[in-house]
Amino acid sequence: MDLVLEDLSGKLIGASIAVHKTLGPGFLEATYETALCIELRYRKIKYEKQKPIKTFYRNVPIGIHRIDLIVEQQVIVELKAVETFDRVHFAQLKSYLKATGLHLGLLLNFNSPVLQIKRFVL
Repeated sequence: MDLVLEDLSGKLIGASIAVHKTLGPGFLEATYETALCIELRYRKIKYEKQKPIKTFYRNVPIGIHRIDLIVEQQVIVELKAVETFDRVHFAQLKSYLKATGLHLGLLLNFNSPVLQIKRFVL
């Protein structure tokens, strides 16, 4: 991973930790998403929220999915508020990376005493 992505990843993790320290576990995913957007704006980090992406099969569009956040047009951030990560969460992030052509994704679980962070590089 290049230094720019490494730096951006560190900034995203720092912003996510700040949100988790302030709110703690127990809220819905949408609450954490809104709070993280506020934190990113505060830190002057650009993002797109609930970005729609088309899915294709044999060049035919078959569906539209919404990505929680795309940060600086380089990193996909998927937020969860679950007891623990499941394989389907990793599969979802991997699919979003493939569909967008991006290479770095962060999977964040706010519903635990310590923020759970998984970084995925494609």
